[in-house]
Amino acid sequence: MWQLILVGILALLAGVALGFFIARKYMMSYLKKNPPINEQMLKMMMMQMGMKPSQKKINQMMQAMNKQMK
Repeated sequence: MWQLILVGILALLAGVALGFFIARKYMMSYLKKNPPINEQMLKMMMMQMGMKPSQKKINQMMQAMNKQMK
C-alpha cells in the first residue's frame, strides 16, 4: 500500500518538474519571437514623456533592453 503512495508522489513530482521546464522553454522561445517592446513602442513612450527621440537614442535603449533579456 505504501509503495503505491510513494509511486504516486514520485510521479506527481516528476510531472511538476517536467511541466515547469517545458513551460519555461516555451516562454523563452515565445519572448524571442515576440519581444515585449519594439522601436515604435519605445518612440511613442519617449514622446509621451516629453522627449524628442533620436534614432541613436532609440537604438541605444533597444540594445540595452536586448542585453538585459539575454
